[in-house]
Amino acid sequence: MTLKHTALAVLAGAAIAAVVPAAAGPKHPFAMPRLDHVWVIMMENHGYVQIINNPYAPFANQEAQTANLAANYFAVAHPSLTNYLEVVGGSNFGITDDNPPDWHNASCQPNIVSGVNNNEKDPNPICPIAGTGTDQPTPALDCSNEVNGCPPGPVINIDGIESYNAAATVGAMIGDQLVAAGKSWKSYQESLPPGGADGVNYGDGQFSNLTQFTAAEQALGEANSAEVNLYAVKHSPFNYFASVQSGTNPANSLANTVGFDGPIGLYHDLAVNQAPAFSFIAPNQCDDQHGQGNAGPFCAFDPNDNGTQTGLNYGLIQQGDQSLQKIVTTIKASPVWKKGRNAIIILWDEDDYSVAPTTNQVALIVDTNFTRKRVTSNNFYNHFNLTDTLEAAFGLPCLNHACDPQSYSMADLFQR
Repeated sequence: MTLKHTALAVLAGAAIAAVVPAAAGPKHPFAMPRLDHVWVIMMENHGYVQIINNPYAPFANQEAQTANLAANYFAVAHPSLTNYLEVVGGSNFGITDDNPPDWHNASCQPNIVSGVNNNEKDPNPICPIAGTGTDQPTPALDCSNEVNGCPPGPVINIDGIESYNAAATVGAMIGDQLVAAGKSWKSYQESLPPGGADGVNYGDGQFSNLTQFTAAEQALGEANSAEVNLYAVKHSPFNYFASVQSGTNPANSLANTVGFDGPIGLYHDLAVNQAPAFSFIAPNQCDDQHGQGNAGPFCAFDPNDNGTQTGLNYGLIQQGDQSLQKIVTTIKASPVWKKGRNAIIILWDEDDYSVAPTTNQVALIVDTNFTRKRVTSNNFYNHFNLTDTLEAAFGLPCLNHACDPQSYSMADLFQR
């Protein structure tokens, strides 16, 4: 039995509660150090050359120059949600669209079980991820998703050369693993409305798709269609898993998805030394450089997203960079940063609509409180290497494509 099949067997079904840390390699010449706390900050929809050396992203470039940089790192596929799932679970789980969850539906078949691909032609919400089966292949060149055929495509996945076949998949993610190992996690989502994450597909920090406006409010122009979709569930990958939606284990539930502010939010947790072992941080869609069409000029979408710095909305880039600076400096000023071995990982989810000659290369920056600085790695990495890196850092087994031989940890960015 291969290492991957061993991990799948251990994690399948109810056995996930009994997961014990197991060797996830070594698949790399350097040993991945164990970490006490990791913060992953996910930015949006800009490729490597759009961020690195961009004068409107001074903080990101300062981090790239003074911390450690993966200079040959690639997102896997498109669109956003697919990449988020690949980071936290090592698989697309049969999902290649941004559709919201089919909240609490226990009678539907997860995509890995049915073998059906939830792609951008499928308007249906996504069945909660669970069970075992196979994911969807990732071709190097894709004429079926995010484009209406070829031409104008193809959209480029990874580097336009590498690809992944459909593979045996277990419907689990790193949050399941952490809780089974006695560790904690939170997903910090900026502009999450006050009522919590359950059933919320989008929101502006106050109102959401669940808001019932009165007739008087609607007469004044208040309506769900008028909201700026700052919070988007497609950037909150943990909420798609049946284990989290079920609430069976309070330590691994929708209560772990919180906002930035308030008594259980990101900035409070940092101030009072309550950071979980693993923090997944998603700024809102104006602050993560994604953009929205109804949020003013500084949040407008890029006028011409051609994979270069020409045609970008520089206000959007600058706003995201300032948001990133606030998050990183707050983490570094917190009491928890000064204790143990800790790391901040900054990355972009994908190079949006990448078509030739643009590939799906994105920036990934590692800043720690214990390693040497100014390391640049030219090793070929992608989101599955990040999954393996996170699991190795916490002594967890590998999941799904993180178990592939080429998905070794990015340990060269974490060396003393």
